[in-house]
Amino acid sequence: KVEDLTRQPEQIRAFRDCWRIGVHSYLAYIRDILTSARELLTETGSIFVQISDENVHLVRNVLDEVFGSENFLVTIVVKKKGATTERDPVNDYLLWVAKEKGQIRTSRLFVDRPTPDDDTKFNTLISPAGDHVRVKSLGDASDVDDYLKKGYRWARVNWPLVSQDPSPRSQDFVLNGKRFKCGASRHWTYDPESQMHTLKAANRLFDGGGDSLGGIVYWEDWPYVVRSNMWEDLHGEQEMVYIVQTNRRIVERCLLMTTDPGDLVLDPTCGSGTTAFVAEQWGRRWITIDTSRVALALARTRLMAAKYPYYYLANDYPQMAQMNTVEEIKACLRQSVKSVSSVDQSFPDIRKGFVYKRVPHVTLKSIANNPDIKEGMTRSQIDAAIARHAETETLYDQPYEDNKRIRVSGPFTVESLSPHRIVAADEDLDGTVSEQEGRKQQDFATMILDNLRVAGVQNTRKAERLKFDSLDPHAGRWIHALGIYHEADGKPRRAAISIGPEHGTVSKDWIKDAAKEAVQGVGFDLLIVCGFAFEAGVSEETKRYGSLVVLPCRMNPDLSMGEALLKKTGAGNLFMVFGEPDVEIKRIKPQIAQMDTDRNSRRGQSPSAKSVSSVDQSSGEKIVVELKGLDVYDPTTGEIRESSTDDIACWFIDTDYNGESFFVRHAYFTGAAKDGDGPYDKLKRALRAEIDESAWSSLYSTTSRPFAAPASGKIAVKVINHYGDEVLKVFEI
Repeated sequence: KVEDLTRQPEQIRAFRDCWRIGVHSYLAYIRDILTSARELLTETGSIFVQISDENVHLVRNVLDEVFGSENFLVTIVVKKKGATTERDPVNDYLLWVAKEKGQIRTSRLFVDRPTPDDDTKFNTLISPAGDHVRVKSLGDASDVDDYLKKGYRWARVNWPLVSQDPSPRSQDFVLNGKRFKCGASRHWTYDPESQMHTLKAANRLFDGGGDSLGGIVYWEDWPYVVRSNMWEDLHGEQEMVYIVQTNRRIVERCLLMTTDPGDLVLDPTCGSGTTAFVAEQWGRRWITIDTSRVALALARTRLMAAKYPYYYLANDYPQMAQMNTVEEIKACLRQSVKSVSSVDQSFPDIRKGFVYKRVPHVTLKSIANNPDIKEGMTRSQIDAAIARHAETETLYDQPYEDNKRIRVSGPFTVESLSPHRIVAADEDLDGTVSEQEGRKQQDFATMILDNLRVAGVQNTRKAERLKFDSLDPHAGRWIHALGIYHEADGKPRRAAISIGPEHGTVSKDWIKDAAKEAVQGVGFDLLIVCGFAFEAGVSEETKRYGSLVVLPCRMNPDLSMGEALLKKTGAGNLFMVFGEPDVEIKRIKPQIAQMDTDRNSRRGQSPSAKSVSSVDQSSGEKIVVELKGLDVYDPTTGEIRESSTDDIACWFIDTDYNGESFFVRHAYFTGAAKDGDGPYDKLKRALRAEIDESAWSSLYSTTSRPFAAPASGKIAVKVINHYGDEVLKVFEI
């Protein structure tokens, strides 16, 4: 859409692989990530790297270099599409490496076995009376179906009963008067004096007429197999919403195989946030990282709009640990819905996992050790005894779900780090600047000015861009460049450019020193202070210099990546100015607060209030914050224009700001509806449920809920637009 053009090019380019010297840059980048990941992993942890066949051999070499070849586990082949030509690869690879191979913790995942008629080892049908029929002796599939209707079961009759090396179990075993030997240098897997007789009583031994004796296993004894490293049932994400969206089931399997609920998962390449999305669904804690603010904005939106199934917690149902059958577990869950007292009312412990489906796994070992099986038992009695003592397997990908409840994402934070560097051990720390350091800083300033000269300064509207007619370096202490531009009226204007630190934030003192130098100069109409990040009090500092307009300009973090990235991503949205929030602070009396808050929830109106400059905490009065919009600087006219709250995606309040860290204590959403489709409609559609309108109205608001006066004497308001740009404003109360 036309209104999305400003953001769309950046969104597309943000996910392209852009490497200055091709695969060499990529491998260096991968090596750095893997080295950091190795240090962060626990001793039982592991890492997955998804890669195509083009570079799989190179990445494998880097993995061996960082983790050691002895810690490589397996290569998982993931089919992602159907074949088109013989040279078109249909799969990706997952390289799985452990930090310490001997200590890795994994959980087995199971899949349904193929049908027995596709397994050549299951070639016999056995009746309830013990009669055997070879499948190959039957005419066609209809004959097999006739036998199955009569109660015959699929069986394998040649299960191995011997193991390597001689032992006391190497003696002969007699079945129905016939003597069987286990063979030279071998022994019976089960004790021929006890366990083999139990297998005989259970009709689990087969004499094929030769010298060997086989065990009988039925198809229904264990209709599953362990998932292998060939994942052929997956393709690319079928419901693509984001350009780099990975199939969720790939990430899901990796998490379920290697982590437990409550574990911490790290994804150093956020993309569209698939790892965070899946980790949130399965009760894992997560951290996801990206150098692009677009990727983080998409991931944040995806998580905030996500809906997850609600899984029963094992912590709430400790009695289920002794239950083995599906019927017992379901009965317990149904009873818990009726009786709240049956659920543990303590704080839920996600680390104990979910209530998973468990299935019986009948093995010859469990039958041989079964104390209930005796000679002369009927078929039904034997089956019941086997079921009582069968082993069980947990299906970690099939927890029991409460269909009457849904989950949304839990609390999470979005944090940013300023570009930083690591100081080498031999670097001078006495304040002197070496020639190499000076040259590096000069190169950084040159790179910023080169991009500023091309890109100009942009606000949220595409047409409002400040373009320089000329931009030349300036050898000042705080002023680094002088620019000439024309406003809409055709008059030329002079701009001073101050470039903030490459590794750090722009402080109030930086603004003060740059403004003083600009005022003392020849005379400037505008001071543009470029920085990757700004301290909270910068917006107030910019208003203190009379006719000199001080404009904080946020630089895109992509600039810190250097030319390797910028040559391919272009100049869009590299230097952005974001409006200052227009906020009104009010106080209301307690009784009015309660009355008007109720009225506000019903009608969406702000409570009766009066503006104040100070609030007495002992008076019991409450504070209300009203967001009226944004004051946006138009670089083409030099004027401040008012912008409505439609340009704001969300805003947060720290009701007791300590001057250092911002804590979200109130969160609200704004934004106008387009074509009748507003945030409320989108939320209902995302959750596929009706949302309490009174509850939603307290969140979809430009007026906050009343709160007590801050003990610190300060509150902070953070406003975020639809592009992920944010501004923080601090108020003294």
